[in-house]
Amino acid sequence: MFITKKHLSRRTVLQGVGAAVSLPLLDAMIPAGVALADTAAAPTPRMGFVYFPHGAIIKSWSPNAEGKEFEISEILKPLEPFRSQMTIVSGLRNKGGESSDPHGIMAGTWLSCFGIKNRDGDKGTTADQIAARHLSKDTPLPSLELTGEGGAATCGQGATGCGFGSTTAFRTPFQPLPMEDNPRKVFYQLFGQGDTTPERKAILSETGSLLDYVMAQGSALQRRLGVADRARVSDYLDSVREIEQRVQKLATSKSSAMDLPNAPQGVPDDFGAHLDMLFDMIALAWQADMTRVSSMMIAKEVSMRTYPNLQISEAFHPLSHHSNDGSKIERLVRIQNWHTQVFAKFIKKLSSTPDGDGSLLDHSIILYGSNMSNSDLHNNDPLPNAVLGGGYGKIKGGQHLKYPQDTPHANLLLTLLHRAGVPSEELGNSTGLLAEV
Repeated sequence: MFITKKHLSRRTVLQGVGAAVSLPLLDAMIPAGVALADTAAAPTPRMGFVYFPHGAIIKSWSPNAEGKEFEISEILKPLEPFRSQMTIVSGLRNKGGESSDPHGIMAGTWLSCFGIKNRDGDKGTTADQIAARHLSKDTPLPSLELTGEGGAATCGQGATGCGFGSTTAFRTPFQPLPMEDNPRKVFYQLFGQGDTTPERKAILSETGSLLDYVMAQGSALQRRLGVADRARVSDYLDSVREIEQRVQKLATSKSSAMDLPNAPQGVPDDFGAHLDMLFDMIALAWQADMTRVSSMMIAKEVSMRTYPNLQISEAFHPLSHHSNDGSKIERLVRIQNWHTQVFAKFIKKLSSTPDGDGSLLDHSIILYGSNMSNSDLHNNDPLPNAVLGGGYGKIKGGQHLKYPQDTPHANLLLTLLHRAGVPSEELGNSTGLLAEV
């Protein structure tokens, strides 16, 4: 990285009437002669938690060999290019997610490792929200919660399953955070800075683009920047423009033209395109330092989605009850592999996005997994877990770790928080840190 004598604030934004676009980390944000780590522009950790429902076929998830010399499994094969920045963690159990109503609390207990009873203090607050308190103090958004399938997240104390199946994020033990499935709303949240919803809609109706309102200031800024920074800003704004155009196209999609009650405008008909766009929103939010903590549910619990793109006509949830039928297991593995393919595109994007003295992937810690093991038994032991990202050098990567029976899943969450510099003494039923991660 070239250290320049010019100095911009890390919080510099391009502003226009009712719109503001944050900028990525630029050389001009780093004072000359000052070490990157000693500036406000120092690489800060991003934490991501990506959840998929209905568990995984463990024999197709966990490699046979431990350590660094392992053959990557069928479900995780799309992540092979990022092997050096992946740690597969096997053998963990989440007792806090065990219940007679498994789907009712499965998602909501994944990141807290605490059941729905006897919640007080921080018992039940999820790891992502603990991270947000420390990592996102000076960002516009504390955290970002997205989902490929919508569902209300409401909760009243003591209510069984209230919101626990439709969100992985709890700000407090009894405050679930709704997860947004509409990319258009997410785009407005990140880039539409009008005071009211009508004001933001008026901006788009006049020009069709939020970027048009900030380009005059952007052109002036470009003249003050060096060659490398001008290229970074140009590439970044091109990315924002491309996503904005994709979002706008959703307004004319087939589903938005139908008279469907409660169907949010802007959700694509193509599930893969929908997930891609949501992951792209996370990448943009991280690149612009809008937030440093994000959670994503690929699909909801008890999902009745079908996968015609894989020639699978059975609904996801019924298929997950495979009764050890080999043909059903094969189709289920194909779905799980496809979910990983979509996730791998997100990881590739992070790996190719510059961030300070590395990439966004170098500076991120991302947990990819589920709170269920064998979907036919609804058990929580052993859970499928994979950690991606370098964590600014704190995550070792390139290994498969297998822990003894009954090792708490909470130990992994606590370890990831510590690797991100989040001071936490305990989480759920944690018993300590996993030094090998």
